[in-house]
Amino acid sequence: MNWDLVWSSFGPLITGAVTGTIPLTLMSFAFGLVLALLVALLRLSPNVVLSGIGRFYVSVIRGTPLLVQLFVIFYGLPSVGVKLDPWPSAVIAFSLNVGGYAAEIIRAAILSVPKGQWEAGHTIGMSNRQTLVRIILPQAARVSVPPLSNTFISLVKDTSLASLILVTELFRNAQQIAAFSQEFMALYLQAALVYWVICLVLSTAQSAVERRLDRYVAH
Repeated sequence: MNWDLVWSSFGPLITGAVTGTIPLTLMSFAFGLVLALLVALLRLSPNVVLSGIGRFYVSVIRGTPLLVQLFVIFYGLPSVGVKLDPWPSAVIAFSLNVGGYAAEIIRAAILSVPKGQWEAGHTIGMSNRQTLVRIILPQAARVSVPPLSNTFISLVKDTSLASLILVTELFRNAQQIAAFSQEFMALYLQAALVYWVICLVLSTAQSAVERRLDRYVAH
């Protein structure tokens, strides 16, 4: 094993994480959360058509592999005249995927808020929208933080699939160095180590946030 290569490879891998993996994760998660909230509200709608649309979307996203979704957007859309660069293709695919899974988390969190909270909002003259925004969602947010944090951490690892459509990120850099040096085991273990460190930091931050939010939850 070429130890000089191993040590010198950490720089490109960390650079790939900082300039590719982390921004891709943050953008996809942010867009995915907005989409998830909209889909969750559709699922909760008393309108059969709207709830059906939300249910269908969640079913499709959760019932198909993320890799297939990524390939449909990057390789499939050009066949119908829509051609996207690798980066926006990855953001769209990951955002849609997050939206499908996070929608059910948010929906469950909203349903966990006692119905009396809706009645309390109406009692003081709030509309359904005001009650949702000012009373229901803040309480639901506390409940949804742990599972949404897990989704975020999973997304960090899932971004490695973007290397298959030539997005320059952590794993793509590892692949390129490994192909040049033939040190496949060393480079892939290095990539795994960097992913693990990132997820470890995020898990620690998640625990801290949960402890902080737990202060505001009645026991």
